[in-house]
Amino acid sequence: MYYECHMHMFMNGRNYREAVALHKNRVNEEDIRRHLDAYARAGVTYLRDGGDNLGVSARTVPIAPEYGIEYRTPIFAIHKNGHYGGIVGRGFDTMKEYHELVKEAAAAGADFIKIMVSGILDFTRGGALTEESLDREEIREMVHIAHEEGFAVMAHTNGADAVRAVIDAGIDSIEHGNFMDEGCLQALCGSSCIWVPTFVTITNLIGSGRYDDESLTRLKREQGERIRKGFALGASIAPGSDAGAFRVPHAQGIQDEYRELYALCADQMTREEFDRKIERAAEELKLRFTRK
Repeated sequence: MYYECHMHMFMNGRNYREAVALHKNRVNEEDIRRHLDAYARAGVTYLRDGGDNLGVSARTVPIAPEYGIEYRTPIFAIHKNGHYGGIVGRGFDTMKEYHELVKEAAAAGADFIKIMVSGILDFTRGGALTEESLDREEIREMVHIAHEEGFAVMAHTNGADAVRAVIDAGIDSIEHGNFMDEGCLQALCGSSCIWVPTFVTITNLIGSGRYDDESLTRLKREQGERIRKGFALGASIAPGSDAGAFRVPHAQGIQDEYRELYALCADQMTREEFDRKIERAAEELKLRFTRK
């Protein structure tokens, strides 16, 4: 049994523009069912989507139970205009507008809120972040508003400053979490936050020919060391592959993620111990990210 704690139903693992075109004018239910069938065949029983701005995740909600899958979604992610996030959600300029988007997500049936607080890894520049994180007080207020509306909050977060800011704000889960430092890992382990590192978004790119393998290998080693240390320190780490991203196919991506994560700590624990740790974190995440 697998838990997939970070995926995007609308993406296809090959080409973002192609995926958008497929659903742009009308949600393609056949595509949704194809992905759900792949998950069911792979033994995946839980999916947590990262949202989209096309209506795909909303359409998936009533279909997923047919495949024996518990499916949770924010409906759409929320980002500040002028910053990364438009590919998976909707934007705001003021906190009042942000609050309205939270309420719109609630009305649309969101299980939780997803916020975008930092940039992404630019693999054409050796993995450098595309932008700095939002202001700490903005992040704190975003988390506070969502919590006040009764939602857990999932945060797209990269960079040490962003990680510290979301932990201080009381975030429920950190997605990706690249470039954490020692202080971040200590803060993570002292919090109730769950980390979903989506490691295969790096490892599966190696050998693709699209980016420099030397840089990718360095990023794999550095992020792998952080994840390994997180396990050793007792961090709550849940499995999620960011399925739908380039070279992270639906269903196969999460199997790759389990394999890569265990390879990092195989000398620290048995496979049975690893599975128990991962399952405990995933079950806590599943409980927390279901709207009461």
